[in-house]
Amino acid sequence: MLSDNSDQMSPDNVTTVGNHVFNVRKDSVAHTILVAFVVSLICSVLVSTSVILLRPRQLENQLIHSGHRNVIQLIESIEKTGNVEEILARIDTRLIDLATGEYVTDIDVSQFKPREAASDPSLSVVIPPDLDIAMIERRARFATVNLFKENNRIKYIVLPVYGSGMWSTLYGYIALEADGNTIAGLKIYEHAETPGIGDKVDNPAWLGKWQGKHIYQEDGTPAIEIVKGKVAAETQYQVDALTGATKTGEGVTKLLRYWFGNHGFQPYLKKLRNKEGETYDR
Repeated sequence: MLSDNSDQMSPDNVTTVGNHVFNVRKDSVAHTILVAFVVSLICSVLVSTSVILLRPRQLENQLIHSGHRNVIQLIESIEKTGNVEEILARIDTRLIDLATGEYVTDIDVSQFKPREAASDPSLSVVIPPDLDIAMIERRARFATVNLFKENNRIKYIVLPVYGSGMWSTLYGYIALEADGNTIAGLKIYEHAETPGIGDKVDNPAWLGKWQGKHIYQEDGTPAIEIVKGKVAAETQYQVDALTGATKTGEGVTKLLRYWFGNHGFQPYLKKLRNKEGETYDR
């Protein structure tokens, strides 16, 4: 005689998860636990997927908020890598006193806003007319420097630069090798120069020509410049001009010579070169 299994196998007692069928009463403790487990599993998968999908957006927001996005992009172009998180982990951002070249430790660098500081009389200085070749009139007393490390030593020194072009203020970052003289890369990230002419100042092909050039002559004088005509690859201090953008090119030359002069980053770079070869101490 066949036993009656109708109560055990009735639809009300069957719970299906994927390809698996569980014979559990729906009003039982086991059924409640099973449903809770399944819901938790689904929620975990959804949360994990959301984190993965949103990670690039979160990282982008972090870079914008910290002011590192343009620095990261410059280092990416030099290192030929797209590992943003690794690059960010190897950057130490510091604040320096431009007059002395010393690090500033009593101001939170993450809260320092260079453009606002440049217009604040208590945080800025007027540039003497004979030194103001970048035509910016005044600058902040302090500046941020981004030190990119490798094996606990400085590999690149990334510095902010800006100055007047033909129609606008050019804002950029320049990366120097550890010697404080050899250019590893240049990025112009903001300007309003003439479309199709001066706006080529942010063209990657032209910016690539700066790599390997030198800022200073042997006597410490800033010598980097943009010149008309074809520049030989072995020329240390000169870069090809942008066709038809003479004034924009002159602006780039002048802003670099100002920022690498004694009123700019030169005091800091001198101190850094004196420590060349030492282990980098965070």
